[in-house]
Amino acid sequence: MPVRFEGWESGSRDLHPIFQMNLPEGALLEAIRRSITKLVGEDDVTILRVTGGNQIGRNRFSLVDDHTSGVVETQESLADLLSYPDTEELFRDLVSKYALSSGVSGIQPKVILEASERGTASIGRYIVKSWGGEYPQLAANEFFCMTAAMRAGLPVPEFHLSENGGLFVMKRFDIAEDGQSMGFEDLCSLQALGTAQKYSSTYERVARSIKDFVSPEYVQKAREQFFASLVLSCIVRNGDAHLKNYGVLYEHAGSLVSLAPIYDVVTTTAYIPKDVPALSLAGSKKWWPPKRLEQFAMAHLALPVGRITQIREEVVEAVADTRKMLAVYAGETPDFRNVGGAMLAAWEDGLRQYSCPPDRSS
Repeated sequence: MPVRFEGWESGSRDLHPIFQMNLPEGALLEAIRRSITKLVGEDDVTILRVTGGNQIGRNRFSLVDDHTSGVVETQESLADLLSYPDTEELFRDLVSKYALSSGVSGIQPKVILEASERGTASIGRYIVKSWGGEYPQLAANEFFCMTAAMRAGLPVPEFHLSENGGLFVMKRFDIAEDGQSMGFEDLCSLQALGTAQKYSSTYERVARSIKDFVSPEYVQKAREQFFASLVLSCIVRNGDAHLKNYGVLYEHAGSLVSLAPIYDVVTTTAYIPKDVPALSLAGSKKWWPPKRLEQFAMAHLALPVGRITQIREEVVEAVADTRKMLAVYAGETPDFRNVGGAMLAAWEDGLRQYSCPPDRSS
């Protein structure tokens, strides 16, 4: 949360944003509530107590006399996770084992676990995601969107799609190579907003947050990364680039702060055809024309026109290349065909809009 001389008072029964940041949502929250309601209750403080020992980032929460870490000591095999034939059964089992130790936000069903990495003796920490009936094939949707991000040169965590398309598995980027937890704070927390307000901001304010919180050494890189991610979201029609899907990363208090890697990118219009961007820009929420994004990048990110054009062209090329891969997968995977077809159409519209040179007329 922003540093200031005054204390913080919530003015309501809601937890402060820094405590809300990793509270489970959606299916994970319901699974946790089913497990604990009869025993200890289901309010936010109780949920924080249950999941607080294993959070994204460096913060941990517990009662004074509670010495348990909250981390489950069992380990999975990454290879087995990706090759298991019945991922619905597998995910139910993972939820039953890891829900109470998964301090991670997001509506998409997910759990945190440790897994032995392919071809090595090392252990990695991962977030495993499935989907609910409302958003079928969400794992493959995210996989192709993240692939486009990676091909565009954006920093992304290691990620995988299970062989049958049922699970999206992402390595945690808040764990350093030596296994220590890094600091992570999303922009809801940094803007002193609760999770329910994750859509109540603007991309202009995100740009200001980058200036305010990212270390000067990394500001230029962060601005370029943010602009590229915004262009990507517009092209692939990702209407969920809200405040909780941006954050900052640092090794420890007082160390250099960078913009966190890109995560949680999906084509939302595959499920909500008339979806719009998560936050407003220039007072509106729409898939803005290239000229509007260019004006934003110059005015709020201090990017030169030449670099703006280069970034846009790199993202366009990456999405176009990934679209070919997406088309092949959709053709070969009957269960994905409907969602894949909607994604292909959305990406085609986005590419058509952003491949053209910006209109410089008034």
